[in-house]
Amino acid sequence: MEVRQARSQDRPSIRDVARRSLQTSYSLTPSAINGAVEEWYDENRLKDMLSDEDKSLLVAEADGQVVAFSESTQTDENTAELLWIHVDPNYRGEGYGEVLYERTRDHLAEKGVTSIQARVLADNAGGNTFYKDKGLSKVGEEEVDIDGTTYVENVYSEIEEEGIESLDLADRTVFIDHDNTERGSIAPFRVIYTEEDGKEIYGYWCTKCEDQANAMDAMGRIQCDSCGNARKPTRWDSAYL
Repeated sequence: MEVRQARSQDRPSIRDVARRSLQTSYSLTPSAINGAVEEWYDENRLKDMLSDEDKSLLVAEADGQVVAFSESTQTDENTAELLWIHVDPNYRGEGYGEVLYERTRDHLAEKGVTSIQARVLADNAGGNTFYKDKGLSKVGEEEVDIDGTTYVENVYSEIEEEGIESLDLADRTVFIDHDNTERGSIAPFRVIYTEEDGKEIYGYWCTKCEDQANAMDAMGRIQCDSCGNARKPTRWDSAYL
């Protein structure tokens, strides 16, 4: 097995692997699969991906043939999203997915990434189990449009921190509670306290972009201006819709 960065001549093989993988892993209509492949991996988009320093395509070969690939994108200096790992159905169960996952993590680490998130459609039981087995935790859900139909996409993340951690801001030191979270649309928010005793809330920490989010308002809404991660209000608020 050889894993390497994708090249321009790999584009037809990447589309073929993606199509066969989607056909096997998802209960999508043929129209949805063809639409997804053409939208995500057409010639122009693949060309742009191969020239974009923030995007990574790694392929795995067997006997000189591309049989699997991973697609990831670096979202900021230290964070990346693993969008897809596709393995040709004829080569599943032979470790291609596991090797691609580890090589992708190594590749991203060389670019300075210290935290990854992974995405997989909710109805792909095998894909969800794969990321759970890798130690990632489900931190949110998003909706993705495929050929005009909306599907649920699960978001997984590496969560290692526990307990209280001090955080130095420009004007003061505050404390992040990694065990006290609020669910966000993309990733969890963690509560920030003014003191280590956890009595007074200072604000919220967005785990998606690792930045302070706006404080919760009277309706229970939290909004991160950096990445759009949001916690819906606890009561109906027409202004939020």
